[in-house]
Amino acid sequence: MSNPWKFLPRRAFLRGLGTAVALPFLDAMQPALAASAKPPVRLAFLYVPNGIDMANWNVATDGPLGELPRVLAPLSALRGDMLQLGNLTHNSGRALLDGPGDHARCSGSYLTGIQVRKSTVDIASSISCDQIVAARVGVATRFASLELGMDDVRQAGDCDSGYSCAYTNNLAWRSATQPLPPILNPRLLFERLFGSGPALSPEQVARRARDRRSILDFVVSDARSLQVALGPTDVRKLDEYLTSIREVEHQLAKAEASDGAVEPGMDKPYGTPPDFADHFKLMTDMISVAFAADLTRVVTFLVTREGTQRAYREIGIPDGHHPLSHHKNNPELMEKVTRINEYHTAQLAGWLGRLKATTEGDGNLLDNSLIVYGSGISDGNRHLHDDLPTLVFGRGGGAVRSGRRITYRRETPMANLHLTLMDRMGVRVDNFGDASGRLDLASLS
Repeated sequence: MSNPWKFLPRRAFLRGLGTAVALPFLDAMQPALAASAKPPVRLAFLYVPNGIDMANWNVATDGPLGELPRVLAPLSALRGDMLQLGNLTHNSGRALLDGPGDHARCSGSYLTGIQVRKSTVDIASSISCDQIVAARVGVATRFASLELGMDDVRQAGDCDSGYSCAYTNNLAWRSATQPLPPILNPRLLFERLFGSGPALSPEQVARRARDRRSILDFVVSDARSLQVALGPTDVRKLDEYLTSIREVEHQLAKAEASDGAVEPGMDKPYGTPPDFADHFKLMTDMISVAFAADLTRVVTFLVTREGTQRAYREIGIPDGHHPLSHHKNNPELMEKVTRINEYHTAQLAGWLGRLKATTEGDGNLLDNSLIVYGSGISDGNRHLHDDLPTLVFGRGGGAVRSGRRITYRRETPMANLHLTLMDRMGVRVDNFGDASGRLDLASLS
């Protein structure tokens, strides 16, 4: 139990030189949280490119989830926290004009539900649903939203025009012509989350690098003073939270010191691990910290960019992902696509498991989240945009009944899900994209 004479405001920080570390939810904040009885709900969209091996993705029947197919098998421990939604369609991904290409259309319109098209005088998109939510709920957090991605260097053929690259590289759109480019470098994300006010001066950055001092070293005095006034439960929570930040720093330091091999002609941002799994863990661990400290409630994460040529040598696949997705039903190539899909869901399972292990209120951080994982293409070989691979994790603070598959009527717009998620975030809009209605994610039928 917390010290009854020590109450903290919800927006409490540990402060030091150029640093502001927001605190997670603590029992000592209960009086401050009394007006809003529940922790906030967080919304995240994780996008994977080039489609999925749908034969090893779709659960056979609607209802409670039992044994999961191969691509989803790494998520078996989380089946009770997962919804699989079938027959959602992005008509906006289909070709109307020649324009920026199929991969660009499907990712550029993934969160807008609006056809991405190009002519000599016209580019059309729209504000994305995450930004509609961020504009409303972001006033309560330090960052209205975070736009993140994985380091994926462009190679010949990745995109054939500036317009194509704009759409394949961005999920979040503030307006029809203003994308919000994702942060790719873990170090830049770390400094953004924990820098206080203006960016650190070059001298401060250099000194920190020279001394290899942790950002937590700058706030240790403030932390010690706080711990003295907290009860044992809050002391444990604070220690676990600060330990998670320290672990991210250790991962960054390891990445920065690494001279791991990088593919010829491929650059990587300073401090970015060459291994996909290490990079994914770094980025998602920082999302976890940002959610726990209520630094933001809205995240978009382009796991890798649409049309990516990325190879996965760490699992024995030297071929580019995009060429493999056009397998022409070659069993050997199809097997490699399946292994890439499995590799991605294994990393996802690790992150979601860590969210579920983070207690918050009467539940955990995953319970108080809505995390969408999917793609704007189903069959990558044929570039299909119906029955899109779509998973929703978390219960949205109790608004979602998880642990099942729901198959909707064919050609149900993906924008129906967007409308529903916006509702769950407390943001009600009448129309969005090509939506025809809302989805029922709460009833058992």
